Amino acid sequence: MTIAVARGLSPVRTVLDSGAVVTVQETPVTPAVTINATIQAGGVFEPKGQSGIAFLTGRVLDRGTPSRSADVLAAELDDRGVALRIATARHTTAVTCTCLAEDFADVLAIVVDTVRNAVFPEAEFAKRRAETINALRQDEDNPAVRATEVLFDLLYGPDHPYGRRAKGTTETVSAVTRDDLEAYHRARYRPALLSLVIVGDVRSQLALECAARELDGWSGAPPSDPQLPSPPRHGERRETVVAIHGKAQSDIAYGFTSIKRLDPRYYAYWLMNNVLGQFGLGGRLADNIRERQGMAYYAYSAIDPSVGEGPLVIRAGVDPANVARAVAAIDHEVGSMASSGVTADELTQSKQYLIGSIPRMLETNAGISSFLQTVEQFGLGLDYDRRLPEHLRAVTREEVCAAAAEQLHPERASVAIAGPAASSDGG
Repeated sequence: MTIAVARGLSPVRTVLDSGAVVTVQETPVTPAVTINATIQAGGVFEPKGQSGIAFLTGRVLDRGTPSRSADVLAAELDDRGVALRIATARHTTAVTCTCLAEDFADVLAIVVDTVRNAVFPEAEFAKRRAETINALRQDEDNPAVRATEVLFDLLYGPDHPYGRRAKGTTETVSAVTRDDLEAYHRARYRPALLSLVIVGDVRSQLALECAARELDGWSGAPPSDPQLPSPPRHGERRETVVAIHGKAQSDIAYGFTSIKRLDPRYYAYWLMNNVLGQFGLGGRLADNIRERQGMAYYAYSAIDPSVGEGPLVIRAGVDPANVARAVAAIDHEVGSMASSGVTADELTQSKQYLIGSIPRMLETNAGISSFLQTVEQFGLGLDYDRRLPEHLRAVTREEVCAAAAEQLHPERASVAIAGPAASSDGG
């Protein structure tokens, strides 16, 4: 067992002999504790042809263990006023909850039992699979979802893990069996793939002792995962229109593949995106499309660097008659930033905004636990909360302008538009 302690948030990080990582942050302000159990069992690890199995596994994860049926699990949580939240992302599945400090040991036992010993009862599996298939059919009629899914297919292609639909397809999910879920759980839910973060009114030593006790006897080396491929490089613009009848709004998803989270240019790209589509009410994009032209219900951009080259995505919801104008406005702002970069004033304000948002991000136990999981996933260091402001302050205007010039090319953008058939006339 190895332990490291850092200042700032002062988390205590322990690596158990099984490979499980336990990080504890004491925050005795309120008598509550947040538990975040994150395991490397996201969509990128799905076997070929089983798109959606990671999501479905998460949906059935809390439906029973050998010692607790679904009803018993629900009753034990309800008695303590606790709700489990299970979220599946590209690389991870996270089980999180917040409980009273006095219930910490009992609730931790439930969380670990759920992650470690899920049995996927046939009836519960069938119910959740049917619900997922129904949700997928509803997504087909949702312009915002369809635009995003088509954009990711344009950017990454169907063979890249980032290009797959998070929930799978009706065909792949329909083909998944309970045995498939059990096999996926056996392959991915291993202690060496677990990061357990505990934040709240609990002593570090007690939390570590409870975690070690609940994780005792769990074994399993991490599997050998294939290397994540780089996304294809598109030298030309690609556009797709998806007609969805009976809708009053068209949704635009416009984007590029970007950089990895550990790329040294990350902070410059973060500031660039903040100016483009985040600062204030939505950066330059919202100022143009929504505020000045009044033709968007929403407009913003988001950049999501990850283990692989994540996307930079611009989203806008508009009246179908305004699709062409909105896309032209996005092209203008993207091209303008690529050619002229950001102003010194924009950079100063964005730095102040992002640095000022760090304390707000760490105001709650849940916020701290999420932050510490990111720190663990990317190996950023236990003092990252203290170093982050300096990383942002060190970025120069030249670096942000270089990021914009490299990233933002309207002639290479991928564009997906979903909405009423009439919107295709403007796309």
